[in-house]
Amino acid sequence: MFVNLFKHSIKTQVKQQTTNYSYTIHNILESVDIGQEIKIKGWIKSLRKQKDNVFLDISDGSTAKKLQIIIPNNIVPKNLTTGASITTQGILQTSPKGQKEINANKIKIFNNCIVTDGYPFAPRKKYLPDYVRQYLHFRPRTNKFSSVLRTRSTAQLCFHDYLTNKGYINVQTPVLTSNDCEGAGEIFRVVPESQNLLKSMVKQGEPIEEAFFNKKSYLTVSGQLHLEAAAHGLSKVYNLGPTFRAENSKSRLHLAEFYMLEAEIAFIEELDALTTAVEELVKDVTKLVVEKCQDDLDVCRENTIDCYHWLNKSFVTLEYDEAEDILKKNKDKFERSFRREIGISKEQELFLVQHCGNVPTFIINWPKDIKPFYMKESEDDPSKVLAFDLLVPGVGEMVGGSLREDNIEKLKRNLSNDQLDWYIDLRRFGGVPSAGYGLGFERYLLFLTGIQNIKDVIPFPRWPHNCSM
Repeated sequence: MFVNLFKHSIKTQVKQQTTNYSYTIHNILESVDIGQEIKIKGWIKSLRKQKDNVFLDISDGSTAKKLQIIIPNNIVPKNLTTGASITTQGILQTSPKGQKEINANKIKIFNNCIVTDGYPFAPRKKYLPDYVRQYLHFRPRTNKFSSVLRTRSTAQLCFHDYLTNKGYINVQTPVLTSNDCEGAGEIFRVVPESQNLLKSMVKQGEPIEEAFFNKKSYLTVSGQLHLEAAAHGLSKVYNLGPTFRAENSKSRLHLAEFYMLEAEIAFIEELDALTTAVEELVKDVTKLVVEKCQDDLDVCRENTIDCYHWLNKSFVTLEYDEAEDILKKNKDKFERSFRREIGISKEQELFLVQHCGNVPTFIINWPKDIKPFYMKESEDDPSKVLAFDLLVPGVGEMVGGSLREDNIEKLKRNLSNDQLDWYIDLRRFGGVPSAGYGLGFERYLLFLTGIQNIKDVIPFPRWPHNCSM
């Protein structure tokens, strides 16, 4: 009896699916046959009235392409406007230009969109990114930003697929942490809002802000240290998640909340092996995204240069000392002179990439005193660490990484307190040589699309004095 009921349920579901006729525009344009009666739901992007019919271009967000709907005047609802949300039904046919379109016999308005009532985007008008950014809740309805979001989604999936196929294990690292991984102090402290809760939990003699976790806690600036712990049991691990930096910067390349692709790999002993892995990642994922998102990239790209000329070229590698010499020889071209104790500025990063033919460029073997504690000291020159920054056109630094210090005594000298005793334990008990990197996901999207401002490649950007929605 149960089997019969199950078969009946399946038949009912199939019948409902085959009589619904509801598709996405992406499905219709890619795979639905001409002559079928179908239903479509979406938003009107343009509206043209003629003697007998109204012509609509409709979008449902599934693709950068629009679908034309032809509606006889006798069934067109009154006051139909551009921007309205509708559902319509009709026969799929081919236009005189050979494109798919729907000859509608039904239409229903979910809600109209009256620009004069306060909607900020008028039909067929272009707006500057600064203006569009004022309306984060409406940005996904714009052609350009919906293309950005689809590209972002595809890029994320491509990174996951690529690393999974390479044998990496995805490990979710915590957003709440007691570690300041970079040691720069650019952290957001996390404290419960309720003072009553804190007072009920605080231990005698302890600061009230440490009551919840018994220690200071922060929003993570990196998942690296946690990934290192995972790599010491899983060999190859990665994560793509949110990170937070409390910097007073409103530049086109900085956010208070952004996403990082981070990977840690056990048993790596040479920096060349790490930079090769990063080069292959960037090239192979970019090829996949370009293949899958060409229509969206055509919509959202902000420059006309060939963004992908580097895909079949080897990335350039410069020693830090070589980069320093290049910058010093061209010192008259910079607003700020190069200073070794500070490092390479954004202006200088962009110059170095241009100097190297606008091909992504690795800067390797950095001065130890300007890099974090966990980077491995060079045996050939103890003043250097075996680290790299990958600089790319239009962005500058996009990826940073290093071999990880596995010498316990050197690590102890680099650390100023005992909060990371567990990190040293990783080396004490079955420790291995390891390496890792972090790729700024939004910076990768800038590199991929040519978009100029990092606030325009993330759905809801946060930066100093701005945390709307």
